Formats: sequence, structure tokens, C-alpha cells
Amino acid sequence: MHKLSVTQGSTMKNTDIRRLFYAHLLCVLSVILSTFVPSFFLESFSILETHLTWLGICSVSVTAVNLVLYLVVKPNVSSKRSSSSHKVARFLKCCIYFLMSCFSFHVIFVLYGAPLIELVLETFLFAVILSTFTTVPCLCLLGPNLKAWLRVFSRNGVSSIWENSLQITTIASFIGAWLGAFPIPLDWGRPWQVGVSYLKLQDTCLYNDPKADEASCCVSCLLFS
Repeated sequence: MHKLSVTQGSTMKNTDIRRLFYAHLLCVLSVILSTFVPSFFLESFSILETHLTWLGICSVSVTAVNLVLYLVVKPNVSSKRSSSSHKVARFLKCCIYFLMSCFSFHVIFVLYGAPLIELVLETFLFAVILSTFTTVPCLCLLGPNLKAWLRVFSRNGVSSIWENSLQITTIASFIGAWLGAFPIPLDWGRPWQVGVSYLKLQDTCLYNDPKADEASCCVSCLLFS
């Protein structure tokens, strides 16, 4: 019986690993498709020339893929049945949490040197894309439960491979966003350095080329998540 239970546990773990791999693969594909598919429907669409449009499409695509994946896979199945009103309230609460995350990141970016008045839309959309890679997966897997969030992101608080992946990818997304701005002091105005950074540190914190800033930071989030 013990060997049977160990075998079943190993099989379930391998199944979760495969599902997790395909889930991340689909998220990567959604970002790639959001880069190329809109060019067939929108004139003059490109990551650099229409970076704000691309950020919005990318955020919507990744969010939609996360929602569909967690609804299909259901890594955290609750034994309790909830009413329709409870589900609606839960969904609205998740939306509020997401908006709070976007505004919180926006404030943090401003405190770290982003212009308060200029390029507000660029800063906010960067906050949205970072929330998409961090807050949305947390809401899909854990729901609007702050206690569960604190448990997962505390030391040795994960209880499943899905939560372990959530912990790693969320932290890696923050690191990727930071690394997107890390080379800023090394920007000497050379052509190959244009678009590497989101913020430019020269005496004061100013924006670099606005056509490439958002793209570089979003790619950094993707590469490290």
C-alpha cells in the first residue's frame, strides 16, 4: 500500500509538472502572438512605434490565457460549493485587487524617479504589465486571499508545485523589471544602447527613448518569469 501511494504521488507530481510546463509555454506563446498577430489587423503596428498598444494587447492576452488555464486545469479545487453571488463577489474583489496592484506599482515607479506628470500613460501601462505577470497569477491560483498570499511568499510556505512555481515566477518578474532598468547608468548614448532602459539616470531620473522603453522592460519581465 505504501509503494502504491508513493507511485500515485509521483504520478500526480509528474502530471502537475507537465501541466505547469504547458501553462508557461502558452503564456510565452500569448506574448509572442500579441507581438505579431496585431500587425495583420492594425496598420503600422510594431513594438517600438506603437508600444502602448502592444502593452495593452499583451496584458489582455496574458490575463486571458491565465484565466482559461486555471479554469481548465483547476490546480486548487475547493471542496466547498459556492453560490453565483459569491463567485461574482469574488471576481469583483479580484478586479479591485488588480487595480490596486496597478496603482501601487505606479506610485512605486514614481517614487523611484519616474516623472510625476509627463509620460503618465507609459508609467501606468508598465505597472499594468508588471501586475499582469505577478498579481494576475496570484489571483487565479490563490484568489483574493491575503493570508494565502502571505503564506505562499513566506519562507517554506508553499504546499504544492503550483504555489512553488507562483513564488518563483513572481519574484523573477520583479527581478526582471529591475534588471530592465539596471543598465541605465551605463547608457552613453550609443545606438545599440537605445531602448535598453526604462528610466534614464542622468543627474535626475528621466525617461529614455519612449518608443523602446516599455518594450525592453516587458521583455525583461518575460525573460525572467
